[in-house]
Amino acid sequence: MAEFTMPSLGADMEEGLLQEWLVHPGDHVGRGDAVAVVETAKSAIEVECFETGTVGALLVEPGTTVSVGTVLATIETEPEAAEARANPRRTRRAAPPADEGRTEREHSAAKAPDLPPAEAPEPPVAPDRLEAGPLLRRDAERAGVDLASVHGSGPGGRVTRHDVERAGEDSAAARPPARRQVTPLARRLAGELDVDLAEIGGTGKNGAIRAGDVRRAAAGPRTETAPRPTAPTPTREERPTPMRRAIADLMTRANREIPHYHLATTIDLHPAMEWLHEHNRNSPVDRRLLPAALLIKATARAAAEVPDLNGFWIDDHFEAGSGVHVGVAVSLRGGGLVAPALHDADTLEVTALMAALKDVVVRARGGRLRGSEVSGATITVTNLGDQGAEAVFGVIHPPQVALVGFGRVVDRPWAVDGLLGVRPVVTATLSADHRATDGSVGARFLSVVDRQLQSPEHL
Repeated sequence: MAEFTMPSLGADMEEGLLQEWLVHPGDHVGRGDAVAVVETAKSAIEVECFETGTVGALLVEPGTTVSVGTVLATIETEPEAAEARANPRRTRRAAPPADEGRTEREHSAAKAPDLPPAEAPEPPVAPDRLEAGPLLRRDAERAGVDLASVHGSGPGGRVTRHDVERAGEDSAAARPPARRQVTPLARRLAGELDVDLAEIGGTGKNGAIRAGDVRRAAAGPRTETAPRPTAPTPTREERPTPMRRAIADLMTRANREIPHYHLATTIDLHPAMEWLHEHNRNSPVDRRLLPAALLIKATARAAAEVPDLNGFWIDDHFEAGSGVHVGVAVSLRGGGLVAPALHDADTLEVTALMAALKDVVVRARGGRLRGSEVSGATITVTNLGDQGAEAVFGVIHPPQVALVGFGRVVDRPWAVDGLLGVRPVVTATLSADHRATDGSVGARFLSVVDRQLQSPEHL
């Protein structure tokens, strides 16, 4: 009997909210199958199973926050599953079958000391105690929906994202057309400061009432002799979001613990861009490439050739990665970022890498990443070229030991064989952990990236 536990989906994760089960007791699962959705401070993530077998008991109710390592479910591995199929009466039970001549209660009592998680599961959490994660609370706040008034359609009456969206739509439809718009923060402040929204004017778009309007109304009419009202105390809504706090904590730790060194080089992209244009000219739309695919592939090849920068700093020593899994920084529409991993990026064809890149970006922004994608990166690439930045000197994502940055591709004067011309170039930077490597290793890494991009047909 295997245990499916709350995984650590990042170096900074201590607990997670079980948002949804994707399987039921008795379902057959294979290694790599997504079995649950877990919400962290950064995103909702699909968590895979690392066993092949049959789902036994689901020990934690959706909507419950538990610590990393908590047993969420039991899985009967293949031999146990085969035995279970031979005896259908026990197929969907959490506990192992009773021995002959024993009652089920006797069996449970006898087996309890050996298998405490399966025999004594945590009692399900009552629906009225289920928690709403930060993402769900944020969605409800943006939609102006009171979670306490929403009827949940999820297991155990849990409120799902669909419930919140539907409640928001119903609330909007129920409003009279002439109803004035009020921002969620203004509505909250009005309640806290005892301000009647019907009696104040709005300075926002289409007359929407904003937080500043409420604060001015709460301060009352000014007189010439009255002292100027003091600035309002920051409210809870003005504090950082959970994702912002998580990023702040991780980057603070990175800057505190990792002695960074930074290197930069300018790379001639003329061969790469020529090859790219020729490839795209002769390819269907779905197989066309972006420069980012070449930059990531060149980085992956360099990480394979200079493995000292591909891995982790753990317990005061370097541990090389089991493969080259490139994390790609993806900015989210609501703010913040995540860095899902492209596994074995050094071995992927460029077109396959481009497809994988598109896939993880879409799923990252849709909150459907998988656990192995958010925790398995061995080196990270951040590309801010499409944002207009010419160079980026990033902060290493602990416990990784290197981060590669690429800026905007720009045309610059460039000498080739003594002749001056105009070439597309990009600034590549390396942020590396000085505990793991020195500058000479970093310089060799960047030179390999450069060399790879001069022969794009071999990437």
